[in-house]
Amino acid sequence: MRVVLDTNVLISACWSPGGLEAHLVQLAIARAVVCCVTGSVLAEYRDVAARPKFAARQACFVEMLAQLEAAAELVEPGPEAGAATDPDDNRLLECAAGAQAEWLITGNLRHFPASYAGTRIANARAFFTATQAHPPAPASPSAGP
Repeated sequence: MRVVLDTNVLISACWSPGGLEAHLVQLAIARAVVCCVTGSVLAEYRDVAARPKFAARQACFVEMLAQLEAAAELVEPGPEAGAATDPDDNRLLECAAGAQAEWLITGNLRHFPASYAGTRIANARAFFTATQAHPPAPASPSAGP
């Protein structure tokens, strides 16, 4: 399954390590879903991670971005989009179109149409509900000798 992750999903993953967004990022890192990115999406991820207001979570962002970049599929963007209410979000739509992604996951649904070029746009909860994908199970403590 091919997905595009909005930057706010990564932010949520660092702020709430047990949340659905963190589980989704872990699925992408584990390659259980194919996270698709373009050069401009990666640049946005890096730019946001470096912002001073996220300094408290800098280590989380740096580690997560390194793992995500290693696991992600770099794609060419699709045609120029103009469907997002926030013009900066059009790069995500272009990524989704270029990747022929099934899903674009965002925490800001109001910025996007319900779908775009065959890509369904949803938040993490709706993604997990619709796909019946299961977040990774928490690691169980190892049994002692």
